[in-house]
Amino acid sequence: MALSDVSYFGIRHHGPGSADSLVQALQELKPVAVLIEGPADASPLLPLLAHPEMQPPVALLGYPEDDPASTSFWPLAEFSPEYQATLWAVTNNAAVRFIDLPSSARTAPIEVVGETDSDGTEANVEADLAPHLRDPIGTLAQAAGYEDGESWWADIIEQNPEPGPIFAAIADAMTTLREGEGPLAEFEAKREAHMRLEIAAARKEFDGPIAIVCGAFHVPALQATRPLKEDQALLKGLARRKSMMTWAPWTGPRLALGFGYGAGVVAPGWCKHLWQTRGQGDSSVLWLAKIAAVLRAKGHMVSTASLIEAERLARTLAVIRERPKPGFEELRDAAIAALFNGEALLWALVEAELLLGADVGEIPPDTPLAPLIEDLQRSQKAARLKPEALERELSVDLRSESGLFRSTLLHRLSVLGVHWGKLTDSGRSRGTFRERWMLSWEPEYAVRLVENLVYGPTIEKAANGRLIQMIGAATSLDAMAALVQGAITANLSEASAAGLAALEERAARSSECLEILTSVPPLADIIRYGEARKTETARLSGLLERLIVEGGIALAYAARDLDAQASTTLVGAMRKADEAISLVEPEQDVLDIWRNGLAAVLDGSRSTALVAGCAAHLLYEAGHLSADAATGLIARRLSPGTPVTEAAGFFEGFFSTAGQRLIYDQGLRGAVDAWLASLDEEAFIAHLPLLRRVFSHLDSMERRRLIEAVLGRTARLPAGLTPTPDGGEAWRRHLERLGPLLMSEAGNG
Repeated sequence: MALSDVSYFGIRHHGPGSADSLVQALQELKPVAVLIEGPADASPLLPLLAHPEMQPPVALLGYPEDDPASTSFWPLAEFSPEYQATLWAVTNNAAVRFIDLPSSARTAPIEVVGETDSDGTEANVEADLAPHLRDPIGTLAQAAGYEDGESWWADIIEQNPEPGPIFAAIADAMTTLREGEGPLAEFEAKREAHMRLEIAAARKEFDGPIAIVCGAFHVPALQATRPLKEDQALLKGLARRKSMMTWAPWTGPRLALGFGYGAGVVAPGWCKHLWQTRGQGDSSVLWLAKIAAVLRAKGHMVSTASLIEAERLARTLAVIRERPKPGFEELRDAAIAALFNGEALLWALVEAELLLGADVGEIPPDTPLAPLIEDLQRSQKAARLKPEALERELSVDLRSESGLFRSTLLHRLSVLGVHWGKLTDSGRSRGTFRERWMLSWEPEYAVRLVENLVYGPTIEKAANGRLIQMIGAATSLDAMAALVQGAITANLSEASAAGLAALEERAARSSECLEILTSVPPLADIIRYGEARKTETARLSGLLERLIVEGGIALAYAARDLDAQASTTLVGAMRKADEAISLVEPEQDVLDIWRNGLAAVLDGSRSTALVAGCAAHLLYEAGHLSADAATGLIARRLSPGTPVTEAAGFFEGFFSTAGQRLIYDQGLRGAVDAWLASLDEEAFIAHLPLLRRVFSHLDSMERRRLIEAVLGRTARLPAGLTPTPDGGEAWRRHLERLGPLLMSEAGNG
């Protein structure tokens, strides 16, 4: 029977100095086996970390086969001790295994980060390779007079060149820390029992030194001698579920504590810098050089003298703070003083890039992946889109095959809740064939892809399946229309066909005017811009025309006796529907029915004034209401005989998006003037918010032109008000009040 000596190395996860000390210790020990704290069922995946195409940060991804939504992650960075221990083992032909409880025995993660999806689901991300309920490092730091564990560990461990004594000291400190404590939580106790059993089995299997790499807190418990039967009894009846394990890309920023990762570090970028510059000289000087490079790349001048001054100041701060060497905090403070002229806000320009980084891991192509993740990687390569942690803009030309492919991929991922790209501007101001996206990859997107496996094994099939389910659950015509728009935009033929069928059925049963009107814009958008995506729109055109007819017929009844909120909602739907109808240019008889509906609203005695004003404006813009007729109409609807609230409602409905008309149309100005001049002071003041809303749509130049149209080009407001020659005293009265209002709005514009 083989019997091996066992050495225990208590580490801090994602510690570059800890990783460096561990590699030195392993090189000195030369173990035949390296046992690492981590899910035991993932052991077959460990050698993949040494694959030439594996680029950290990466994470183990595990999920129950019958419940993909319960996904967990175990992140690893280049500077993680577990990662470096695995590389050493593979390079030196040593056996390497995980020894913690298998993922199949973890019914729920202990420490998780909850990421809420757009549809309300939650993706659970395991916080650590060794989650625990204490902060032992923080306790030791407090005893040593430090404010936080991060600084203590950096000074005592990360910058200590002697690995052997350090690991022995850590074991002694943790033993003392755990003495006198009460029993562990049941799950923690089971984890340590499982690791002890795995170590005992390894001692029998291997002949030679064995290295145990685990969280520092667990070292005393794993070193302790306990009867095997006790540990076996503790694990008896442990529930297990068949689970799937693979590797997934992770990002540098998601290794940070600030992103809610319980076992994270304050500054992943600094940790990576310490790891990559070990043995290359003074890391402080190299870090300042990196700051200078980032600043110069952003167009800022950084002199050598300023860098020398920053380096001296950082060393002085370290002495004052009783630290052995400057940390990133001292270098940050010194840079702000010497390179940013004391402006801490300027540091924010480079802070994320330096302290968090923009790294996104890469997985070898032959890694066994979850089907959707594998399909995503193929699609990313085909689209020539590399995931990046920091935001970057992408312009897509839909006329090119590559541009259309990229757009389709991003839209399909959005359907699945993977918002790698966010559409910022469809580019319609520059034509119908351009989209602008803002790309930023988040590691939890891999979780969401796993969750969507229930809909299909490829991105296309899963997006079709999820959209079909969402269409079936939609309860309104407008919601259904938006989903159909998404299906056609993402080129999802199955979901498009199912959505159109459901939309036609729902439209046949719908008589709610607001629901009909809000469904018009997304359908019109598909027809108007479908050419760029080679969309077949014949069937959709017929459905849209039917909805326009039904909306026009129902409009007069929908506009009756509405409260303020309902009338505002209807006006918004009318404007958007009218704009969409103008874009698609339907048959003349269909267009006539819509215009007749607007006219019926205008003429209806029970139509709410705000809605009637909107209808009048839409008819006026369409040429169905002449300038003279519009002037007469406004004069009547704003006459002294009309209640002030109704007149104000009609005024807002007509001019809320048409204030420019007052600049060029003298007749409309005269009608509005007569109404304003008829208001007493109290009523005028009460309606100032209304005037502000109307004029808020004018930019500063348009406001200036309106004043000049009223007072003449030589006007000087508000110092001296001179009425135009044909303005009369009425202009003087209300412009003494209105002029300062316009000028204040112009100043704000």
